[in-house]
Amino acid sequence: MAQARGQFSSKLGFILAAAGSAVGLGNLVAFPVMASKNGGAAFLIIYLLFVAFICYPVMMAEIAMGRRAKRNPVGAFDTISGGSAKWRLTGMLAIITPFMIAVFYTVITVWLVVYLKELASGGLDRLSQEQTFGEIVAAPSLFGYAIFLLVGVFLILLGGVKGGIERLARVLMPTLAIMLVALTMFVLTLDGASAGIAYYLVPDFTKMSLSTVNGALSQAFFSLSLGMGILITYGSYFSREDSIPGSARTVAVMDTGIAFFAGLLILPAIFAFDPNTNTDDLSTSSVGLIFSFLPKIFLSMQAAVGYLGATIVAIVFFLLVFFAALTSLVSIIEIPISYWIDEFNMSRRKAVLTQAALLTLFAIPATLSFGMSDFFTAFTSYGGLSKSFFDVVYDVFYETILPLVGFTVCLFTAYRWKMSGLTSELIIGDDNYEGSLLQRYLNFALGTIIPLVLFSVFVSTVIQIYL
Repeated sequence: MAQARGQFSSKLGFILAAAGSAVGLGNLVAFPVMASKNGGAAFLIIYLLFVAFICYPVMMAEIAMGRRAKRNPVGAFDTISGGSAKWRLTGMLAIITPFMIAVFYTVITVWLVVYLKELASGGLDRLSQEQTFGEIVAAPSLFGYAIFLLVGVFLILLGGVKGGIERLARVLMPTLAIMLVALTMFVLTLDGASAGIAYYLVPDFTKMSLSTVNGALSQAFFSLSLGMGILITYGSYFSREDSIPGSARTVAVMDTGIAFFAGLLILPAIFAFDPNTNTDDLSTSSVGLIFSFLPKIFLSMQAAVGYLGATIVAIVFFLLVFFAALTSLVSIIEIPISYWIDEFNMSRRKAVLTQAALLTLFAIPATLSFGMSDFFTAFTSYGGLSKSFFDVVYDVFYETILPLVGFTVCLFTAYRWKMSGLTSELIIGDDNYEGSLLQRYLNFALGTIIPLVLFSVFVSTVIQIYL
């Protein structure tokens, strides 16, 4: 007997859940610094163009595949292709990739839990010290926090699509948005914040380069959860009465809006409390900025708002980042769970427990990759650098495979499913799509320009990281 599949209760539920999957660490930290280091408003313009003309069409294609097949990524490629083994194998990439991304995302989210605990106990000054991050990530006590986190995550997933994922998104996404806007408004009132705003929003075309353009596309593609199988899976829970183009557009606007507001928070805060900051020296690494650099900025706030005030601001920020990480983590883990349910006819409870065991198994070596184990800390080397197990997972599955999966989605949609098949799905719930300018653009670009751009990003990433 086939297991019953969940469904979002409304279009709003889908939008909030999809936005929750898209909004993550990159939106809140890496995006603002990447923009500031690559021309400010000039970078933002290029980013928005990529979201509109590259990412938005891929979003619609992934959601449409999921809704048409009512299956996970493997099942979607299999059903729509008529049982093609090679396309089913392609779908497996969209299952393995989010599973492995969940491994390193789990580790980072555990660190956030530890930082929140430290802040709640008055330890902002300790977190701002150079050696603290290294001590925290190498502490065996991390495994206790990991158990606490994973129990919470998998209890949410046991609640299913509507009772777990959607309920979480309905609470955390509005809360995240309110906290982000409130914290941004506070920072913008500080002396010196205007310098950060100018650095962020005044275009500087002299900083534009080919690597900037590539970085903008990569950031946009990754930020919107493309290539992970998330939108294919969420599409399988999406009502056939609602518009895919309209819902995808709303998700893209929400995700980009949060990234933009994060820039109005991070850069003015840095300049307000450290006017001599050279942003060219800032790392675009979310990990480095969140855990090593920003605690120092928050501590410097004590001159204006006192130690308690600075601690409260830091707690609000880290809660913000934690909520973003948690919604993304839940979304990512749901992808392999949907695979177990669809392809192996497991109950949700059994699928969740299976995924919990597998994720724990892989999260252990990733956690050990920061000094607790020499073997996993110096796991291998490539590109002239020593790499930990954590680094390998991040480089292979987050940096490299995502654009490749997006590339295959474009080819599959344009040449196997055919554009007529995609169109027939997109007009369901949206009578205005057929004959629209958007349809004409997709019919042209999804099989030509977009896959060419994504394949170029894939090749560029391989050369940059591995050679």
